[in-house]
Amino acid sequence: MDWIIRLFTDTDSIAHIALLYSIVIAVGILLGKIKIGGISLGVTFVLFAGIVAGHIGFTAPVNILSFIQDFGLILFVFCIGLQVGPGFFESFKKGGVTLNLLSTTTVLLNVAVMFACYFLFFDTNDKTNLPMMVGTLYGAVTNTPGLGAANEALESVWADKSTLPQIASGYACAYPLGVLGIIGATIAVRFITGTKLAEEEEELREAEAEDPHAKPHQMHLKVNNTYLAGRTVEQINEFLNRDVVFSRLMHEGKVSIPSSQDVLEMGDEVLVVCAEADAEAIQAFIGPEIEMAWEEEDSNQPMISRRIVVTNSSMNGKTLGKMHFSSVYGVTVTRISRQGLDVFASRNYRFQVGDKILVVGPKDNVSRIAEMMGNSVKRLDHPNIATIFIGIIVGILFGSIPFAIPGMPVPMKLGIAGGPLIIAILIGRFGHRMKLNTYTTTSANMMLREIGLVLFLASVGIKAGANFWHTVVQGDGLLYVATGFIITIVPILIVGVIARLKFKFNYFTLMGMIAGTCTDPPALAYANSICSREAPAIGYSTVYPLSMFLRIFTAQLIVLFCCG
Repeated sequence: MDWIIRLFTDTDSIAHIALLYSIVIAVGILLGKIKIGGISLGVTFVLFAGIVAGHIGFTAPVNILSFIQDFGLILFVFCIGLQVGPGFFESFKKGGVTLNLLSTTTVLLNVAVMFACYFLFFDTNDKTNLPMMVGTLYGAVTNTPGLGAANEALESVWADKSTLPQIASGYACAYPLGVLGIIGATIAVRFITGTKLAEEEEELREAEAEDPHAKPHQMHLKVNNTYLAGRTVEQINEFLNRDVVFSRLMHEGKVSIPSSQDVLEMGDEVLVVCAEADAEAIQAFIGPEIEMAWEEEDSNQPMISRRIVVTNSSMNGKTLGKMHFSSVYGVTVTRISRQGLDVFASRNYRFQVGDKILVVGPKDNVSRIAEMMGNSVKRLDHPNIATIFIGIIVGILFGSIPFAIPGMPVPMKLGIAGGPLIIAILIGRFGHRMKLNTYTTTSANMMLREIGLVLFLASVGIKAGANFWHTVVQGDGLLYVATGFIITIVPILIVGVIARLKFKFNYFTLMGMIAGTCTDPPALAYANSICSREAPAIGYSTVYPLSMFLRIFTAQLIVLFCCG
């Protein structure tokens, strides 16, 4: 039995270290799936499993823990940057500016309330209290990347590493009530403002009614323009320079679905779909409108829904509204997914390679959209590992550049959290201009991100576990819980009420905005459970990119300016 004892006690053994992480991560993920009141802590429970392991002495050398912790953090934040990058700058455009300003206000209020609690309830002469409150702050807003950024910055400014505060303990204390507090405060906003869910649903239904300026128009025309004789459908489309689809063609008594290379001749009969505003001009160019005997055949075409992957690079940057899918092609885009995040199919949405769109309409027309968008899944299956690690190299170099600021004890650096995050956002948005294939499949991005996250959480938990009992149970643990709850609910109540009463935001959009500001999936899941429309996803996806960036960046600023 000596071999199994050594396996669990020989901390320098590679097998021991691999076993330690495997047990902590597996136990944490399994326990994190347990739901209480319909809410679970998810992957964050790995942190608690690590704390228990560290507390009972099941640990590894500190240098190994630190390396795995930092490498996991780099992978995590870089993959987040790639995910939010394509939509980061678009979130500031019309329609999203006010939501992002409210989200930014919430982030700043979280920081302000944290400092207020620090000065009111803690001994400011104890230099460990402020870093512990920073950990509490990020547990209160359920933001793990912020914890990682704060922890990394703290290690760079703390002189005596032997007394380095384990801020993960504060995070662990505040996190459970943080999840509940975000949902509870959102519900409180509803009652404070007298919001009725049925009225908010009706408001969304009216707002999502069909745009009268983009109504589809269908015509049966007879070709009598001699210019068209011998021209292909593609040539005619280019000449018209309007959104028009030739849905059916009758040539010499035979009906077919025309391709772009089919040729029109004098006397041919065509079924044309176009925007209502373009109908008169197209009719004047092609020929008179007629009655067609095969009209009913088209109406029998089956309606289908199909998920299409954007793989055509020419679609990068094009907006959904300008594609005229409804008016020209007779199909509707009902849902868009990017990097695992469902996004509302608004007219201003800009496509990126790798987006998945759910299209509903006649079978043939849906097939045309699939051909236009690419829909070659095989092209996206190959992982772009080189781009990821090139980005990490540039991100680490960028994060290591020192910025001397008067009054700061050490030059400011973005570090291994901020540097890779910013570079990943820029690569995710502009990488295609530098011939970098930045797309990674949703599963690949999620896998890398989750591996990085669990390695980080396990390492932080194991390191914090040794002092957890002294810090939390015998120390200020209950105070961290209470102040964390205050940090969670006060900013949401203030901003939520202002957003409803002053800016008149729909309550469901507001719920999504609050969930996105706290980067909290359980809160979004709750919002989706009580709303039948996509408003929560709109609010969440609009503010999520900026909020994630601000959470990570403010974590470093607080530590670098105030904890040195």
